[in-house]
Amino acid sequence: MHNLIDPAILFFIFGVLAGTVKSNLEIPPAISRFLSLYLLMALGLKGGFALSQSGLTANVGISLAAAVALAIVIPLIGYAVLRRFVSGFDAAAVAATYGSVSAVTFVTAVQTLENQGVPYGGHMAAAMALMESPAIILAVVLANSLRQKTASSVVVQAGGVAVLGGPGAPAGGSVGKILHESFTDGAQLLLLGAMVIGLVTGEAGQAAMAPFSVDLFKGMLAFFLLDMGLMAARNLPQVKGQSPVLIAYAVIGPLVHASLALALAYGLNLSAGDGALLMVLAASASYIAVPAVLRTALPEAKPALYFGLSLGLTFPLNIVLGIPLYLAVAQTLLT
Repeated sequence: MHNLIDPAILFFIFGVLAGTVKSNLEIPPAISRFLSLYLLMALGLKGGFALSQSGLTANVGISLAAAVALAIVIPLIGYAVLRRFVSGFDAAAVAATYGSVSAVTFVTAVQTLENQGVPYGGHMAAAMALMESPAIILAVVLANSLRQKTASSVVVQAGGVAVLGGPGAPAGGSVGKILHESFTDGAQLLLLGAMVIGLVTGEAGQAAMAPFSVDLFKGMLAFFLLDMGLMAARNLPQVKGQSPVLIAYAVIGPLVHASLALALAYGLNLSAGDGALLMVLAASASYIAVPAVLRTALPEAKPALYFGLSLGLTFPLNIVLGIPLYLAVAQTLLT
């Protein structure tokens, strides 16, 4: 209930309701883009300021390694499960979407921790950046493997003897190119650059930027979540008619992923704040970066499937119910 009466969350719910009744309320795309960049910049600065105080310790390295491990394991598990119910390309696309992360979900979780006075490490913003690319790379590798299998199954009759062979599979996307695009993407670059600036400037920078990165943050987040609520409502129709298995995955999958993160956080003795954020990252699903790449790298997959499930179902569930649940569990089980 404490989370539900938070103004930012209420604006998100209001946006969902406004979109559901087909109101003409909308946020101009340019304003929405600005709000997104502002939140990433403010988050990067906060992370950098926190890192300047704590330093780059062994615990920081352990947390980052745990985040990368989750970013590899989760899409592999998702693909293995979904491959039984949908085509290989759709399974790879959905697994990549749920193996990557949502920056807005993470930002909302950070604000929730700050509202409740729960300490967390600034390096978790770097963990978010590191968790975005592995799932995309795995999806491209899996898709290329599927294309090669399809090509090799072509039977060519030669002199009455069946010979397996066929043309080479299309590249579908260079891993090096995807890595380059991931780390030079404007949003990612802004996040990492702001973190470095916060780390370098330390307390002096924190005091100077407080009116920007602290005082305005709550209002900007509320405004952006209003826009996200409108977008979520508009994508809800895409969920209708989907396989019950996919809908179940969109609801249960994030809980399973968060449980894996909790087990990892418990085994590594992470703090409650860091563990909660790791759970949020594992449970979130990308609806911006990954779909944008998959439209080109996996044209065989259905965008309405992976985009509709992540934005229309998983995102609102995480914002309203998931974040308080993960935080409560982390505070109970972690130090």
